[in-house]
Amino acid sequence: MRFETSQHMKLGQQMKLTPRMIQSMEILQMPLAELRERIEQELESNPTLEITEIDPESRQSSESEESLASSDELNISEDGASDFARLDEYSATNPDAVENTFDARTKSTDYADRAPRAASSGDRDAKMDAMSQAPARSASLIEQLLDQWALSSVDDRIRVLGEVIISSLDDDGYLRTEIEQIADRAPQSVKEIEPTETDWEFTIQAIQLLLEPVGVGARDARECLLIQIDALADRAGDDDETDIDSEALAIARKLVAEFFEELIKNKLPKIAAGSGLGLDQINTGIDTLRRLSLAPARRLVDDAPRAISPDAVVEYDEDDDRYLAYLTDGRLPDVQINREYAKMATDKAVPKDDRSFLRKNLSNAQWLIDAVGQRRHTLLRVINAVIDEQRDYFDFGPEALKPLPMKTISDRLGIHVATVSRAVSEKYLMTPRGIVPLRSFFSGGLSTESGEDVSANAVRAAIEDLIESEDKAKPLSDEAMVRALKERGIEIARRTVAKYRDQLKIPTARMRKQF
Repeated sequence: MRFETSQHMKLGQQMKLTPRMIQSMEILQMPLAELRERIEQELESNPTLEITEIDPESRQSSESEESLASSDELNISEDGASDFARLDEYSATNPDAVENTFDARTKSTDYADRAPRAASSGDRDAKMDAMSQAPARSASLIEQLLDQWALSSVDDRIRVLGEVIISSLDDDGYLRTEIEQIADRAPQSVKEIEPTETDWEFTIQAIQLLLEPVGVGARDARECLLIQIDALADRAGDDDETDIDSEALAIARKLVAEFFEELIKNKLPKIAAGSGLGLDQINTGIDTLRRLSLAPARRLVDDAPRAISPDAVVEYDEDDDRYLAYLTDGRLPDVQINREYAKMATDKAVPKDDRSFLRKNLSNAQWLIDAVGQRRHTLLRVINAVIDEQRDYFDFGPEALKPLPMKTISDRLGIHVATVSRAVSEKYLMTPRGIVPLRSFFSGGLSTESGEDVSANAVRAAIEDLIESEDKAKPLSDEAMVRALKERGIEIARRTVAKYRDQLKIPTARMRKQF
């Protein structure tokens, strides 16, 4: 075998993504809240971009009367002006698809007519007002617990050990790390005091007793529940503190302390046989346990469900018998390029370095405006295509969903399937049937006995419907659901039912059984 090295020339064309094209894709993929934050960051860092206030009526008039100006008017950057053309080519976009329907208030570069005059010294700064709305960072779980610990009445030795243990808690407030590992990783200043195993154990108990919420510092779910039950028992006699009676607490404690494994497996008859309690008493204890938390520390952090801002609203038009969609991005900061800076960028009396700085920022500002406009246009086209394909969903509900591959939408619109995927990522629609993820309209499916296609989401909806209407004393097994679905004309394997049930976070029939 002989190895050789040589040089040769080859002529060819190759498409490569520039950083701006990648950023354009990111803008398309961003949900509304992230896009708002992205625009606010650009407002803060780019002096050539500013907020403008436009009356809705004048905005509508300008959109219908004004044509879109070209960014060549400023001679900002040829590269910036051609980014979207190359992105469309890369995504196999139909060149006729992108029409002049972008919002004129963001697309236009007629700065002399559209940019506001410089504000007087007494006016409010709209840019600063927008940035001041950003919420401050809230304290983390560990920071809040350490603040509580700093106010506790313990000696210095225990206080130092407590800081180490608190720093080892997980997001639920559990101490899942063994004491030996915590001691090995402790700072040298802690090791120098040579804490004993008793010191560590006493510190853990102090954390469990002194810190709020009750249950923080537990080492497992069983201990967490027992700590909360004991805390409630101490206050059970005070009507202002709790409405749980002592008997219910005693039953709950017995269930957790002596029959925890049977309890989590829903083996209530076995618990009744071993405890001497009746099923009614056991259910009373379980009702008490449902009021406790298996993740107590979550109360200290802002883990409330993220507020969803629908990207579009779908409404039914009775006159035309069709569903119409409109975007909700009117809450985005209304931005434009500052007219004065645009003039300075072409004024040769301005120092060259300053003009270069301004031209760079003007290019970035124009790119952001164009990217937001392209996002609006693409997103609305995708949503309207989805509405047309899934009309039955809006008329009849989730069980009427049809299989819809993203390629169907991409072929219909003449865009790349990756563009469709980015357009629907983390986007939500407000529909007559509630707020739903745009991505939920895309799924594979299977055929019914009649030969019609039904989507996987529709099958999941059918499974949910079966479980909601089942006899709780005799819940449906996966095999029974297969038969019930077959009666509805849906042929499906038992393992597929089990997979969909797991995806819906629905427990097995044995765990759903109520005694």
